[in-house]
Amino acid sequence: MTRLSVEMLAADAVEPITSAGHAQLGVAVLAGIAVIVLLITQFKLHAFLALTIGSLALGAVAGAPLDKVIVSFTTGLGSTVAGVGVLIALGAILGKLLADSGGADQIVDTILAKAGGRGMPWAMVLIASVIGLPLFFEVGIVLLIPVVLMVAKRGNYSLMRIGIPALAGLSVMHGLIPPHPGPLVAIDAVKANLGVTLALGVLVAIPTVIIAGPVFSRYAARWVDVPAPDRMIPARASEELEKRPGFGATLATMLLPVVLMLSKALVDIVVDDPAHKVQRVFDVIGSPLIALLAAVIVGMFTLGRAAGFTKDRLSTTVEKSLAPIAGILLIVGAGGGFKQTLIDAGVGQMILDISKDWSIPALLLAWLIAVAIRLATGSATVATISAAGLVAPLAADMSTAHTSLLVLAIGAGSLFFSHVNDAGFWLVKEYFGLSVGQTVKTWSVMETIISVVAGGLVLLLSLVI
Repeated sequence: MTRLSVEMLAADAVEPITSAGHAQLGVAVLAGIAVIVLLITQFKLHAFLALTIGSLALGAVAGAPLDKVIVSFTTGLGSTVAGVGVLIALGAILGKLLADSGGADQIVDTILAKAGGRGMPWAMVLIASVIGLPLFFEVGIVLLIPVVLMVAKRGNYSLMRIGIPALAGLSVMHGLIPPHPGPLVAIDAVKANLGVTLALGVLVAIPTVIIAGPVFSRYAARWVDVPAPDRMIPARASEELEKRPGFGATLATMLLPVVLMLSKALVDIVVDDPAHKVQRVFDVIGSPLIALLAAVIVGMFTLGRAAGFTKDRLSTTVEKSLAPIAGILLIVGAGGGFKQTLIDAGVGQMILDISKDWSIPALLLAWLIAVAIRLATGSATVATISAAGLVAPLAADMSTAHTSLLVLAIGAGSLFFSHVNDAGFWLVKEYFGLSVGQTVKTWSVMETIISVVAGGLVLLLSLVI
């Protein structure tokens, strides 16, 4: 089951695990988040334990039976690890192959030679936007972060100056541009035109990613001046190697999963028949699991063998790649467990109920509903699906362009202020070696800038088209 289908099932929520009223649920959400933040910041408890305890605290304050809270948490943890865990593992293997073979050195050296100095943040946002077009956000992070860390380390750049543009490129693609799952679901829900939505999405995405990426990264680098974490950066492998892979072979290996997933997305749009043989084939080879697995297998030849690795050396490389990600997997999984506890407690439905009687313009209403669900559940996809379902009737009398803008308003709102209940928050924190406070000041603020800027641009476009 894909991550999208897992989150769609969650969004369709079964019977809530508690019958608490809206006020009690609201207090429970605040209590759960407060417990997590306090345990991590004040008591220095590991994030995995803090998220677990926070989930139990949320359920207790909401008046839910403890056994049901445990089931919700473990279900969310399991589905998150199932959807993201294998991808993180495969990405770690590919990253280790890139690093140990000298392929990553080749890419970094080439980038530093071609786009040094002030052009580097712009180069990173461009690369991230292109690679992030067909990828799940987590897959994009897994593929890009090793390169980001190495560029920052080798080029002596501020980590935030390089990292924020890359994250902005990935995040904007995830929230606004089809064929990402969220925008596609919203397009279907409000019966928007895919081509018009894609065109307007690109129009909104370009200034948004510039402001949230290269521009904001200047300030983020001042607020949080941290070096690239050494534990995620292997030593410069090519210094002890007699040869290393060429730039073309290395780049092709990195882009292989991107090409496979993009091909699947294009076939889905063109063929649009789940029973068609071509679409069924591309549904398999273009799935994130198969695409990354293919890249790992190809990389063993184009990277490992090209660097002169023996079979034993390849086996050792794979084994060593998995140890550093154990903590990340547990934290990301626990974040998914907390999110599922929120959803099963009925928090998403509470937001929908409260927002039904708001008398404001449709585009702003769509953005606000998506913001509220995003803050409550931590999931951009759940926020998009829920908000699209609620505002779909409003699209009946809209023009083609405004219906597409409705989709973009929902997508923009779904990215607002990522915090402790979002698995992406913990991915960024762990990969970049940040504290919770530093992650909020950089990643969370960047997400908010994307949401506000994109939402504002959508409203401006609605006045002129």
